[in-house]
Amino acid sequence: MPKLRSILDERVREADPSLYEKLDKNRIRCYSCGHCCPIPEGQAGVCKVRFNRGGKLLVPWGYVAGIQCDPIEKKPFFHAHPGALAYSFGMLGCDLHCAYCQNWVTSQALRDPNAISPLLKASPESLVRDAINQGAKVLVSTYNEPLITSEWAVAVFKEAKAAGLLTAFVSNGNGTPRVLEFLRPWLDLYKVDLKSFDDRHYHELGGRIGPILDSIRRIHAMGLWLEIVTLLIPDFNDSEDELRRLTEFIARLSPDIPWHVTAFHGDYKMTGPRNSTADDLLRAAEIGRQSGLRYIYPGNLPGRVGDAENTTCPQCHETLIRRYGYLVTEYNLTREGRCPGCAAEIPGRWSSRFDGQITSTPFLPHNRPHLVTISNR
Repeated sequence: MPKLRSILDERVREADPSLYEKLDKNRIRCYSCGHCCPIPEGQAGVCKVRFNRGGKLLVPWGYVAGIQCDPIEKKPFFHAHPGALAYSFGMLGCDLHCAYCQNWVTSQALRDPNAISPLLKASPESLVRDAINQGAKVLVSTYNEPLITSEWAVAVFKEAKAAGLLTAFVSNGNGTPRVLEFLRPWLDLYKVDLKSFDDRHYHELGGRIGPILDSIRRIHAMGLWLEIVTLLIPDFNDSEDELRRLTEFIARLSPDIPWHVTAFHGDYKMTGPRNSTADDLLRAAEIGRQSGLRYIYPGNLPGRVGDAENTTCPQCHETLIRRYGYLVTEYNLTREGRCPGCAAEIPGRWSSRFDGQITSTPFLPHNRPHLVTISNR
């Protein structure tokens, strides 16, 4: 841990001025996430990666702790360029500490000595060049919480935009108005994990529900394409009352926001609850439909939820996109993103035509000699 900390302390830049302010006694306040940490000299915020040195906020820069090529459906985005390859990259750290985190080797690296992920030296230019070489259409900041590494993400996204690529965040949504405005010009797609609709549950995860709900409202109002995911955990967030309040909140914002309700399996420090079943997901999906949501996708159990993985026209019920897990098996939308049967407009970010998929399963990028491993042993 000390070795990793010393490496990360060298790979930093000063935060964007809009994302922090100076307080008294050489303290600063960070606005990259909903904690809005007041950070004393020589200390880090809750995230462990943004810290005060000499009255300046220093933030992560110049490395990645994970790179993978994914089908965009894995993120998951179901209403944004189906079949596209998403070049996914992440750094270290998180502002929450979810006991069931599936990316804990990166997100919890500075809290948990067992979380070790090799670091790769990188530049925005090298990441975009690699993404293009892999055939990617979208660059996605993920694996750790991207809000706490927003300056790095924006640097990468500026290069991506110049190259004609799309950009996306896969995030817990624990943002602030300042950080969302900072991201807004450079971001196209935003996936938020709405982990619960109970503030007590969020306290268990290290946060509060208020900033998440406020960020969801702002992301939608900004015109970014938004999809929401809830990992359904038995006896944690699966009560009918909680699911009804959660889905009614989304539906009031817009019934056209896709809601992915995905199956839990034991991971990291949460192995006690039973795994979610297909019946659990379908029950939650029915609650969402009763709340008024039009696009609900039970996930993580391919082939076991009937036709619920598919995108269906809410007006004439024609199947528009047929899926098996991350695999798109049939695509029927018009080039304008409409139902071919009744011409209903289907909300999303659609390509003018479906070009098939490079892959329906994740893979590591091929031939990446420009990414050099940084020793953290």
